[in-house]
Amino acid sequence: MTRWITLLVLLISVASAQTQGEVLAEAKQQANVRATTDTNAPKVGEIFSGTQYPVVGRSEFFPWLLLADPATRQPIGWVFQDLLNVTGNLATVPISNFVVSGSITNPISPTLAAPDVTPLALPTSPASLPTAAPSFAVSGRVMNEVNIRYGPSVEFTRLGVAFAGEVFELTGYHTQFPWVQIAYPASPNGRAWIARDLLEIDGNLFSLPAISDTVLALPTLTPTPSVVGAANSILGDPVPPRPEFQALGDAIYSLMLERGFDLETSRFAAFFLMDLQTGEAVTVGSDINFSGTSVMKIGILARLYASLVAPPDAQLAVDIANTMICSENNATNRLLNVIGNGDAFRGADEVTRMFQILGLTHSFILSPYIADPNNPPVPPAPLTRPTTGIDQTRANPDFTNQLTVSDMGYLLASMYQCAYEERGPLIERFGGAYEPRECRQMLHVMSNNTVDALLKAGVPEGIRVAHKHGWIGDTHSNAALFFTPGGNYVMVMAVYGPGFLNFQQSLPMIAEASRLVYNFYNPDAPLDEIRDGFIPPTESCNYQGSPLTIDLRQPIWDQ
Repeated sequence: MTRWITLLVLLISVASAQTQGEVLAEAKQQANVRATTDTNAPKVGEIFSGTQYPVVGRSEFFPWLLLADPATRQPIGWVFQDLLNVTGNLATVPISNFVVSGSITNPISPTLAAPDVTPLALPTSPASLPTAAPSFAVSGRVMNEVNIRYGPSVEFTRLGVAFAGEVFELTGYHTQFPWVQIAYPASPNGRAWIARDLLEIDGNLFSLPAISDTVLALPTLTPTPSVVGAANSILGDPVPPRPEFQALGDAIYSLMLERGFDLETSRFAAFFLMDLQTGEAVTVGSDINFSGTSVMKIGILARLYASLVAPPDAQLAVDIANTMICSENNATNRLLNVIGNGDAFRGADEVTRMFQILGLTHSFILSPYIADPNNPPVPPAPLTRPTTGIDQTRANPDFTNQLTVSDMGYLLASMYQCAYEERGPLIERFGGAYEPRECRQMLHVMSNNTVDALLKAGVPEGIRVAHKHGWIGDTHSNAALFFTPGGNYVMVMAVYGPGFLNFQQSLPMIAEASRLVYNFYNPDAPLDEIRDGFIPPTESCNYQGSPLTIDLRQPIWDQ
């Protein structure tokens, strides 16, 4: 585990350096590298998702970027910009006319970060076979995920996203720019544009109308409404967000888009934000199930305390701390055993039942965590994944452990109401199973979380943050309750990237979103920039005999 923690610390440091000016680009999936800024130029190699390349030049007239080798910093070739996720300010990159000679070696695939939760391997249904392509005189098959735009340039508004294998009827080509026109009913004029290099063209493209206009007379697009809206509440009647709170949510969503995490693409993020004073809440992506990672351990902690009739004994207190801070899976499974009266699978079912009683119907856990990959837990009967009624495919969620950002946000808000207002769903719906002392102790243990990255890196040192972190190869998430001078709030973020999610991209974005919120609540003492943050090693993480476990055993707890 040490090497993974070392890797994370390195990635955080690199990410911090990146924010100081370097412009980097990563293929959305796969991209051709060419000698010059022309789709007909010699192909000198390919790049793939998972490796970032310095951007050392840009075309003055066309949307092409010159990339460099990450190690030598020498130019390797040109890539069409729409194939890339770019971080940094392209305006700082110099104009270049560099021409590449020779070829490059395909980069080595990135090493995946070790997950803190290993998904339980279970059979899944085979993917549906693609349907037969429609017949067009000239067609284009999408080779990789691509933006569909209103005009023949990345400067035009995006109308949609197409994915590998989709086929479009081609209706024209541009003589000045490497773009083709397609039939697109969703467009106001029934037409849209895709970069030519992103399509496998069937038929004679040049038999179609040639378009040479550089200024196109296009109908005015209807402005896209804000996608950030009030979240449904389990805490009472929803409170319409103030305009300024709505604007804060929109700013977070804009940040996600700027950093390349777009809900319309295969790499995206979701968030939930709730003001604990007013009850206002905004969210994006709450209709998507993500892998529960170790963030689900908040639900396990909450259900455990419903089972307790007295403060935890010494060993249980250690297991609570090791679960919530060290993310230790053996300790977590012992908590599930307590919940399930000796049966960890039954304990997982009880956690899911708690979510159902609370009205958080999109989150569930079916199985204990895998502590030993060579000896995974064996269910007593085949497991059936619940159908949540929302998207359970886009984020490739773990079969046995899924959540939404709003469910985890409302669970934290319920803990807060129980702890400090002596009301709310935990008290009202569980027949006296929860005492405010217990809720305060749950938040106390999460406030001792030693992970200082993710959302916590967006607030000043010394601010109390009760949070739980979690990540696997394609999903990074964090759920937190903030106690700040200007007000208390809950924030949850989940970030997904197919196959492998780069910490250099997710961690700074999560921290910057958190900083936006902190500064909204504390305008007189804002945080100027995100902190570097750190993730301590876990192999030495053990709370046996610690002051925290003594705290958890107290019959009275007022913090």
